[in-house]
Amino acid sequence: MNPPAEDSAAPPQLAVIIPALNERENLEILLPAVRAEIGELGIPAEIVVVDGGSHDGTPEAARQRGARVVSQQERGYGGALLAGFAATAAPYLLTMDADLSHRPVFLHDLWQRRTEAEVLIASRYIPGGRADMGRFRKVLSLILNRTYGRALSLPLRDLSSGFRMYRRATLEGLSIRARDFDALEEILIRVHAEGWRVLEVPFHYMARGSGRSHARLFKFGWAFLKTLGRMWRLRNSVAAADYDWRAYDSPIWLQRYWQRARHRTILGFLDARHGILDIGCGSSRIILDLPEAVGLDILQNKLRWLRFRHRRLVRASCDRLPFADASFTALINSEVIEHIPDTPEVWGEMWRVLRPGGTLILGTPDYDRWLWWVLEWIYGKVLPDAYAHEHITHYTRAGLIARLQAAGYEILDCRYVGFCEMIFKVRKPSAATP
Repeated sequence: MNPPAEDSAAPPQLAVIIPALNERENLEILLPAVRAEIGELGIPAEIVVVDGGSHDGTPEAARQRGARVVSQQERGYGGALLAGFAATAAPYLLTMDADLSHRPVFLHDLWQRRTEAEVLIASRYIPGGRADMGRFRKVLSLILNRTYGRALSLPLRDLSSGFRMYRRATLEGLSIRARDFDALEEILIRVHAEGWRVLEVPFHYMARGSGRSHARLFKFGWAFLKTLGRMWRLRNSVAAADYDWRAYDSPIWLQRYWQRARHRTILGFLDARHGILDIGCGSSRIILDLPEAVGLDILQNKLRWLRFRHRRLVRASCDRLPFADASFTALINSEVIEHIPDTPEVWGEMWRVLRPGGTLILGTPDYDRWLWWVLEWIYGKVLPDAYAHEHITHYTRAGLIARLQAAGYEILDCRYVGFCEMIFKVRKPSAATP
């Protein structure tokens, strides 16, 4: 008699997704243990086995033990994960291997910590974690993880662990190109780039049960290298939620200098640390070093990354600021106006929300300096997906002074970063009239 399927009276809160290719013997041991652990959790859940074309009776063994079997349509381990994600509507998705290297008892640890991050990784390489594997395989795994971590500036140690728990929301809208084991890295990096929290939980990785690993060294090594190249471009693009924050400590000296000089100049222009609005704050150190300021940005992933680091955030466009008149004593508008059209609405909104006598700090490249044209060209070549290609409005010092004076501001100071980024400090007159 077959075991009963998971409770269908309530929609599953958790789906355990297990890619499998010729893993019948291991599944006969694994699936009853997974069902027992789910029973201990006391939640509606389902087990989804994604079959990659087995010929040893894997699908039949999985069904007999209460799992739902999904046939994999796309190739590789990555294709199996995507098929599993698509097969269930559960709000929490747990992925694990079929080879008994991931012990089901660890489901408890991941489920109990599900509110601490949007993605939990059962990690072999943080304190408290262990890995029972051959020396050669372990060395390769460590090289892979350290290469990805350092090259992509990721604060993670085990990017290749397949034992994870995701909130479904983190996976929605992700476009994953990798189809081999490198899909694990791509999924994780894209989730991180969207600003979601990722937490590693120490885990003891065990040797596989019966059968042989499906990894092929040279084939997957080449796939990992290609994915590393694509992910490097993502991590160094405006699509990465923490791009601005990481630039402050960039390994590229010029970028690091630029970020720190801008940070020092802007904070030095502030007369106080309260009543501040940072327009287009991104994930920069400026907003993080102004805990009482309001950070405003149009990009959700930047705000998502910031939300556990800064408490006052608003998503809005700079041409429609959602604040009452005269709400702020200081506005910061750094490296924003070159990204948007020069419209009366943008200037009018800044004037409206700034109090009479308040300060506007405005930074943008000076396109009258030939050095900026050279640096922007180099910047676009070195980091092709970064900000350079987004500059659509080109200001000069004389033109910006005229624009500010026409708006009614008093020019107080102007300083340069790298001789070609101008940062103005201006004041709205106390008896201001638009």
